[in-house]
Order: sequence, then C-alpha cells, then structure tokens
Amino acid sequence: MSRTRAALASLGLAAALGVSVWAAPPSTASPTASPGVTPYEAKAPDSAFTPAAGASGPAACTRPAPDGRVSTTIHCYAPDQLRAHYGLGPLATSDDGAGQTIVLVDAYGSPTAAADLAFFAQTFGGPAPDFEVAAPLGMPNYTNPTGKGVGQSGPNAAAGWAGEATLDIEWAYAMAPKAHIVLLATPPAETQGVQGLPNLMKAIDWGIARYPAGTVFSMSFGTDEQTFGSNAAAAATQFAKFDQTFQRGLAKGDTFFSSSGDNGSTGMTNVHRSTVAGATPEVSYPNVSPFVTSVGGTQVQDGWMWNPTQDVPFLPSGARNPAYWSWNQGGDTEAAWNEGWASIGTGGGLSTIYPRPAFQDGVAGIVGNHRGVPDLAWNAAINGGVLVYQTSYLGGSSPWGIVGGTSAASPQAAAATAIANQARKAAGENPIGDLNKAIYAPSFDKSAAFLDIIPQTYGTTPSGVIDSNRMWVTASDGSLMPGPVTGYPTTTGYDLTTGWGSPMLPGYVAQLVAAQ
Repeated sequence: MSRTRAALASLGLAAALGVSVWAAPPSTASPTASPGVTPYEAKAPDSAFTPAAGASGPAACTRPAPDGRVSTTIHCYAPDQLRAHYGLGPLATSDDGAGQTIVLVDAYGSPTAAADLAFFAQTFGGPAPDFEVAAPLGMPNYTNPTGKGVGQSGPNAAAGWAGEATLDIEWAYAMAPKAHIVLLATPPAETQGVQGLPNLMKAIDWGIARYPAGTVFSMSFGTDEQTFGSNAAAAATQFAKFDQTFQRGLAKGDTFFSSSGDNGSTGMTNVHRSTVAGATPEVSYPNVSPFVTSVGGTQVQDGWMWNPTQDVPFLPSGARNPAYWSWNQGGDTEAAWNEGWASIGTGGGLSTIYPRPAFQDGVAGIVGNHRGVPDLAWNAAINGGVLVYQTSYLGGSSPWGIVGGTSAASPQAAAATAIANQARKAAGENPIGDLNKAIYAPSFDKSAAFLDIIPQTYGTTPSGVIDSNRMWVTASDGSLMPGPVTGYPTTTGYDLTTGWGSPMLPGYVAQLVAAQ
C-alpha cells in the first residue's frame, strides 16, 4: 500500500496528490492513493532547506529569490544546467521551439499559471513566454472546484493538479522557450479514470482540431490497467475508444507523449477509490497506448555523485542520515530513476491489454507478445529535480519547489520533439507525427540519438546499485529492502525501464530530421 500522509511527513517527503509511494509491509492504506487519473509528480520536502548561513556543508541546491535557502542533501537543476546536459545552449539566447505548439494536458490547471511562468522565465533570463490557457469544457472554479472540498474532487485535487500543471508548462518552456505553450485544462467531476479521463480525452480532441499540424501533446497522468473496467476485455474496449483520439492526431501529424508513472512496476488492482496493491507488475494508460510515446525516468547526476554507505535514509529523530545522503562533487552520470528513500522510480513493463505493436517487432526478444513501455526516458529524479515556481495553494511553503516524477520527464521530451519539428520544417519536411514508428525503425541511429542508460553503482549500499525499477521499501528498523513486486532490468540497448534511453538532442534532432 501507499504511505499515509502522516507517514510521508515523518520521512520529510511532501508527495503530490495521486503519487502512490509504496511501503512495506503493505498493511495500511492511504485515502489519497486511489487508482485512476493521477498526476505523476512529487515535490522535495521543505525541511531539506535551511538559510544559507546555517548550512552544514556544501550546497546541493540553492532556491532562487525570493527564497534563497539551500539544501545540502537534495540537488536541483535550473534550466541552463539541464539544457547543457541534454545538448542545448543557454536559455537566454535560445530560439528553440519557434513556430511550434506544445500542449500540456492537466485537470484543473492552475489559477496562477501565466504569472508563475512569466516569473520563472524572468528569473532564468529567458524570452517572454508565448502562453495561453485553454479550457474547452469550462474554466474550473478555483475558489470552490468541482466537488465539496474533500476526497478526489475539490481543493485537495485542484492543489495537486496545480503543481502538476505548473511543472509542465515551466519545463516545456525551459527546453523550448520560443514555442507556443498551451495549458489545456479540464474541470472533471472526479480524478479517477472512469470519470476524469473521458473529459481529458474530450479536451485533447478539441486541441487536435484547434492547433496546427505537428502540435506536440504531453500527458503527465495515468490510470493503472487493472483498475480500468471489470476485466481486461472491458478495459481493451474502452482504451480502443480513447485511442481513436490519438489516431486522429497522428493522422494530422501531431505527436503524443505520456509519463510512464512513478511507482516502478507496481500498481492498483481495481477501481472506485480502491487502495489494493497488485501483486504482479503492471503499467498504466495512456502511456501504454501504442499511439503514444511513453516517457520513463532517469536520474541525472551532473556535477555531483551520490555516495551512500548506509541504507538507512532517516535517523530515528526523522533527520536525514548523512551516511545515506552523502555525495561527492564532480561527475556526470545518468541512471534509471529509482530513489529508495522515497520508494519511487520509473514506471515500465508489459501491457496486459495491448499486444506487441508492429513497431516493436525489433525488440520482440524483450517485450514478447506485449506492448512494452517506456519508449525513451528523461530526468525525473527528486534528488536532482527541477526548480518550479508556483504561487497557488502554497499553504505556507516556499513558492520555489524542487520537483521530480515522470511528470517532469514527459513535457521536456515533448519540447525536445517540438525542436525536432522546428528543424524538420526548416528542412522542408512535415512534422514527425508518429514518433514511435520513427525511433524504432532500423534506419534510426539509436546510438546517435540516445544516451543508452545502463546499470550504475553509487556508494557501497544495495540501493546504490541502480539496475532495475524494482521499488525499495522501508523495513521496521528504518532500513531499505527490495519491495514485493519484481521490476524489470536496466540493460544495454532497449529495456523496460528507460526504453531506448535519454535523448541527446543534437543527434536526436538530426535523426528525426532524416526520418521518413
């Protein structure tokens, strides 16, 4: 089961609504961890930050003004740091994304989205954002959102989704600052799959008709396959209806991205606010759709390297254990995302609904007869997360947060592909459209386009060996141990944790320009 909010607070992890963070033994259920459409993002704890003058070691992260506090354990990235890591130039001089449209799909959206994005751009010296909020099903009422203020609707849900929406727009902008950024918001009656997902799909249909060919859509949410419908046949029927939306977009030249999830290969088993954890690996929709490119998670360690010597993240007092959080300056690695301290990591695995699509025939030895996800990956870590500025629903927290999750990965991968469409347009080519068909093609040079994510070892502890997406859980003595649901290995070449790997943008763009 997922940890309760009280347990999360005791560990110092402020989890966003809907992010299922797994604990062992699975004996207590969290009322916030229901299946269905949930945002895949999580925020680093405020308790990790202190005034700079009181820091007890070198700063891992300094939050910008008006905050200025530092963390000596949680690392973070500003736009230029990650842009450089992925092969892009400085934000201030960039024309990346010019002439392209990126649509970020989120329930509720955020009442402060435009102002927050403008401040984010100003802070990091980027161009003025080209931004709009679209609410084709009606603008949410942020003072009293749908529902009565409790459970899966109402202000609790709106606050969680506002964090997701803010992350999406700011980091799509960070990678493609000259693109037209659209926040596509919906006011669903519920945030569970059978209620909320149809509204999100209706909004995407509207966006397909509204925006130009080559629009790139990013969806940072999901519903576990086993929670959707009474059985696999019912789920397959409903997914096929939703897939018609993606097929219409692909036919027009649009591209769709979706986060692979934040719980490794774990998931829920049935619907209606159930908190019953599945005993077998599973994946989520829409990222598992063959008409969508699934984005898994990595952990970028650029300029630092984790060096744990004990697998006990927190002391009995609740303080962070220096022996677990130790790090060295220098280094540049990118591993599959699997953070044992938070029991959180990249989603990935095999569909129980979809057979292997033709584009994955070349990796049949890995996926067998099933659709495998993810297709590619991007930084999603909390320790090594991205700076996000949000002024709505603060509740006393700093407006600057450090955010991770595959919700951070999908909008950035979408922005990278908008840059590729920009280059294709300059070369007289049509938008890429069906990205999966392109990147799995034998003619697509994976070694030029992707950094292959392979196993990495940090420090001397078992959880420092990052070689799969099996979740780590906390034993009664506070130490980490492998979770009950087996994950999938991270290997050379295509795998079910990071797909083909992490885009290296000069090569990724060049290969997509050459793709037919």
